[in-house]
Amino acid sequence: MLVFLRHKITFLATPKTGTTAVEMALKSRAEIVFSKNRKHITAVRYANKVAPFLEDTFGVRPASVAVMREPVDQIRSWYKYRSQKRLDGTKLSTKGISFDQFVREVVSDKPPERARIGRQFSFLTDGKTRVMADHVFAYEQPENFLAFLSQHLQHTVEIAPKNVSPLIDAPLSEETLALLREVRAEDFMLYDEILAANGHLIAADC
Repeated sequence: MLVFLRHKITFLATPKTGTTAVEMALKSRAEIVFSKNRKHITAVRYANKVAPFLEDTFGVRPASVAVMREPVDQIRSWYKYRSQKRLDGTKLSTKGISFDQFVREVVSDKPPERARIGRQFSFLTDGKTRVMADHVFAYEQPENFLAFLSQHLQHTVEIAPKNVSPLIDAPLSEETLALLREVRAEDFMLYDEILAANGHLIAADC
């Protein structure tokens, strides 16, 4: 998470949405940087805990900005990321299993450690119906996100890819896709809502 007090925005690091690249490009301009175990602070925690602290301490309540990735592609990114050689032999490794199996593990009642990846819906909302981030951008339409950052940070923002997952084939069967859409319907609905807003969803009270 990056806090830009002077420019009154905070970047929330939704997992597997290019957050490392954003951090590398912009952390030198941020007044406050939350990294490592504190990097992925959720939108609801930011709104309820961090934002009030910033307002009380610095007299500024920065608007929260986040990115959401197409749900299947975000899970596929987790699958590829955990197939890296450095994870071989660990409980996090996905090497040796198909993407189809991984998705079924993700949506199971008791997923193994390698499939415990959280949900973008949970990260961005209150877990019910309210989107807690003030601005949410579609990962697949980066031009909107970059234009927003460039305008608010008052300089042209360019982000080079970092921490890219391995290039491996990861197809998904129609049956498993249907199961994923059923179990994680809220994620797909939220992403569709962002796309319907031309790739930039703005909170109602923002």
